[in-house]
Amino acid sequence: MEERKPSQTAVAAAGYRAAHQVLDGGRIFSDPLACAVLGPEADTIIGALTGDAAHTRARVFMAARSRFAEDSLAVAVARGVRQAVVLGAGLDTSGLRNPHADQGLRTFEVDHPATQAWKLKRIADAGLSAPASLIFAAIDLEREDLGHGLLAAGFDPHQPAFFLWLGVVPYLRPAAISATLRYIAGVPGAEVVFDYSEPLENYPPDRRAEMVALGSHAAQAGEPWLSHFDPADIARELKGLGLGDQEDLDVAGIAVRYLGVPAVGPAAPGPHVMRARRGEGGR
Repeated sequence: MEERKPSQTAVAAAGYRAAHQVLDGGRIFSDPLACAVLGPEADTIIGALTGDAAHTRARVFMAARSRFAEDSLAVAVARGVRQAVVLGAGLDTSGLRNPHADQGLRTFEVDHPATQAWKLKRIADAGLSAPASLIFAAIDLEREDLGHGLLAAGFDPHQPAFFLWLGVVPYLRPAAISATLRYIAGVPGAEVVFDYSEPLENYPPDRRAEMVALGSHAAQAGEPWLSHFDPADIARELKGLGLGDQEDLDVAGIAVRYLGVPAVGPAAPGPHVMRARRGEGGR
């Protein structure tokens, strides 16, 4: 991401969430603040993200990963978790909406300082205000220590926590991803939901060309894809860290769960959204 400029992927992700509200009526995921945080450019941004099959697939996936993450968070709150951390929050509105605030859930938003400053201005310009349960922590995960930054913001690393890490992993180097997962795994009762993409070699030639084009567009925007994972490899890495309670939802699983499509077997390669929780005793 370019210094002093907001993340273009944050704008696109928010645009897809807003487009889902406008075009699909929030069928999968309801976010009444999605359009508001985009500001006066909302219609233009949404319009640029519609019109072809690739945009439709992206819109469905963005809605599904948010629904999956927030449903998982609700289950965690029901069993007593009172800390949520949104890593690389962008224009995510879960902390602003926080339906669990009356149960004591505090949300810590972590993002690059430039993106976070831009978001705070967007919130103010939209006439919104952050609830007392929302704490902002400006941290650059490529250069700064997540644990130190969260501790300074008031996070308690000795209490259970739920981590939402959406739309970030593909843009980080493997070392930064591993370091973040190690930190998460060290928190008692830790649980994380994140999304990832498969290596290009997993795709058939026609889809591979589409993914190369998307990756090239991201790189031209200054935010190249830096990491991909084979599903078996990431599952093994998480288990090795003690995050052995796992659910990996691929595009076929998303279609079954959220679109009512009959199960027809394994999906073709594509994006995944993964939930991993630290088991009793750590492993």
